[in-house]
Amino acid sequence: MTGTGNLLQRAIPRLYLAASGTVTNDSVSDVLDSAQEVTKDTANEVNQFVQYFYDHIPNLIAFGMKVLFAIIFFLIGRKVIKWIRKIVSRSMERANADVGVRQFVDSMLKFVMYAVLIFLIATKFGVESSSVAALIASAGVAIGLAVQGSLSNFAGGILILILKPFEVGDYIMVNSAGIEGTVKSIQIFYTRMTTIDNKTIIVPNGILTDNSLTNVTARPERQLDLKVGIAYDADLKKAKGLIETMLLNDKDVIQDEEIKVFVDELADSSVVIGLRAWVKTEAYWTTRWRVLEEIKLQFDEAGIEIPFNQLTVHMKEGK
Repeated sequence: MTGTGNLLQRAIPRLYLAASGTVTNDSVSDVLDSAQEVTKDTANEVNQFVQYFYDHIPNLIAFGMKVLFAIIFFLIGRKVIKWIRKIVSRSMERANADVGVRQFVDSMLKFVMYAVLIFLIATKFGVESSSVAALIASAGVAIGLAVQGSLSNFAGGILILILKPFEVGDYIMVNSAGIEGTVKSIQIFYTRMTTIDNKTIIVPNGILTDNSLTNVTARPERQLDLKVGIAYDADLKKAKGLIETMLLNDKDVIQDEEIKVFVDELADSSVVIGLRAWVKTEAYWTTRWRVLEEIKLQFDEAGIEIPFNQLTVHMKEGK
């Protein structure tokens, strides 16, 4: 295109002269000659581009076929990966493996198999397998240093599956981090939890293994431990009898377990009555709320006062 540019540079002044009105036979002839030269050079360059395209058609076709085969190979490989994951998942399900273990293995299997698939596709494009291995080895060191936290999370996930401090479906509390919720899934690097108000929390596995946990639902039963205060001049035995009768008639209180109603404390403004009973873990909160409400209603009907904090001052008359 350099020759064409030079011709255009020579032709522009002549066209300017023609446009300015100083038109002569020689200037018109020069303009026509320049236009013919520009057209000829442009045609030559187009022919060169077409010839270059024709000469490289086999290479372009070969590259296009490689891309097409790579896409087809990837789609087939993805189907095979899904099929293998489904087989492994069904096998672990028949073996009654824990849900968390199944989720962890499935996530890890997916990661590894897709890495192998991409490696195979790269070798099909002519990349030497030894070069790919060397690249992976050299990049592995840098990646390992960059993802130390992720590696600790991966190790944490393995520890969770081995030690089983909790399982999918358990309600746990991370005491030092102030995190609590129901475990929904255990992945390679993180654990997914859902709070009571249906918020999703993504917690790195390293945090769960490096901090103390409280597994609220680890046992099928949970103790209901409540305290209520009554006035000092109220009928203590009557109040204890009402609470005990209430617990014996409650549908969610396990009657085979021990039920205790006792004086827990003689506080400044009240006599604190404690009660302990066992309920199913899934019915803990509903039972707690219902028992507290029934205590208040029955105490009101029986005339038993539940006092608030108060201070009695005795004034001594001066002489």
